[in-house]
Amino acid sequence: MGIVYCARRWWALCALLFVLGGCASAPHGPLPPAPTVDLPRFMGDWYVIACIPTLLERDAVDAVESYRLDPDGTVATTFHYRKGTSSGPLKVYHPRGFVRAGTGNAVWGMQFLWPIEADYRILAVSPSYEWTVIGRSARDYAWIMARQPEMSPADYAAAEQVMTLAGYRLENLRQIPQTPLAARQP
Repeated sequence: MGIVYCARRWWALCALLFVLGGCASAPHGPLPPAPTVDLPRFMGDWYVIACIPTLLERDAVDAVESYRLDPDGTVATTFHYRKGTSSGPLKVYHPRGFVRAGTGNAVWGMQFLWPIEADYRILAVSPSYEWTVIGRSARDYAWIMARQPEMSPADYAAAEQVMTLAGYRLENLRQIPQTPLAARQP
């Protein structure tokens, strides 16, 4: 009972810190999302290529975020990664995304812990839906994700440019090690 209670308190604290980070004033004004996102096309697996990490992601390896659109219009999300190394312990989280009406499907509330919804903005998605940049209005966290575990240098540079234009500081960006698919552990 004590361990479960401590774990719940830990997650509540992490969720609160994640959301409160979004309460700080944005350094460059509002953070505009992508004009429109084809939600069904956006669903599926996205490999985290780089991020300005949250506390939970600081030692992430082989990070993947998966989205599934549920009949009620919410987005079932699974985020998993290995801690420290590609053979490290597997960590899995199941937040739920709530797409905000009138945003072209580009702004979501991401709920890790009820009733708190963290700001989640799709800043850009490539025309082929092969890479995307996710951010938050507070410009405290961000993610560059791709459909494959690697991105071409040109696509990565384009994603970094999106972040720079949005007011992010690239020196805080950390590349996430990704093991080739054939070499991954089950």
